[in-house]
Amino acid sequence: MSNTPEMTMNNNSVVLNIISWIFGVLFFAIGVVNTFWGNDPGFGIFIILLSFVYFLPVNDILRKMTGFTIPGMVIIKILLGVFILWAALGVGELFDKIDLMMMDLRQ
Repeated sequence: MSNTPEMTMNNNSVVLNIISWIFGVLFFAIGVVNTFWGNDPGFGIFIILLSFVYFLPVNDILRKMTGFTIPGMVIIKILLGVFILWAALGVGELFDKIDLMMMDLRQ
């Protein structure tokens, strides 16, 4: 079996799709924690909305609705991910909110 450029490109696409789904679920969970166990539910909803960028069906729907794609989407997703992590871990005090969530769930 030869390793053709099309096969390599397809394998890279599959890996990028899996990574995109993982980060989408992670950022969605961060948004849920911030919505229900934080002092700013608007921030959590904002993070949830940003997490939809990482879900592939949403990308396809937006492409069909608008008729264009954003070049360099991988770089945009990386920068958006850095922003979400910075906002949730640094400013949003995510670990404190997770502790509050765990205390609520134990009761």
